[in-house]
Amino acid sequence: MGLVDLFFTAIGLSMDAFAVSVCKGLSVSRVKSSQYLTVGFYFGGFQALMPLLGYFLGVSFRSLVESIDHWIAFVLLSIIGINMIKDSFGKDDDCCDCSFGAKAMLPLAVATSIDALAVGVTLAFLKVDILPAVSFIGVTTFVLSVVGVYLGNKFGARYNSKAKLAGGVVLVIMGIRILLEHLGVFSF
Repeated sequence: MGLVDLFFTAIGLSMDAFAVSVCKGLSVSRVKSSQYLTVGFYFGGFQALMPLLGYFLGVSFRSLVESIDHWIAFVLLSIIGINMIKDSFGKDDDCCDCSFGAKAMLPLAVATSIDALAVGVTLAFLKVDILPAVSFIGVTTFVLSVVGVYLGNKFGARYNSKAKLAGGVVLVIMGIRILLEHLGVFSF
């Protein structure tokens, strides 16, 4: 997995956090600097932590499934992506309350990063250098979360479903690309 692939994976994974960040921005009339940082650190931190955990899970049983790892990567990324696409067409009535405390942020950070756990398993099968990869995913999510709070506070909820749709499409394309490259159909 090259830098471009990692970038698109990070963007795809960040879209749930971005969408929730837009909602957090909507929930307050004026956003403080500390609130931007809180959202960025919670979402970026968990988006880095979860693939790291998934990676260690994947490494522990990689030898058992190495012959079908490309299929596992394809299925996991496609399921996550299709769920995000499906969610993008749902009703956007799940915007957050205005709290930026741990009780409000921790469940949101975990919920938006569950898919990153599965991607971490995929990264183990792809034999990715995990520390730079999860750092890149975390930083990308941090930046997009801060931008999401800003956009939500300035422009409203119109970006929420579009962000989920874009993230889902990117993850499905990444899954297809991994499968086709492994099967020798394309060499990207």
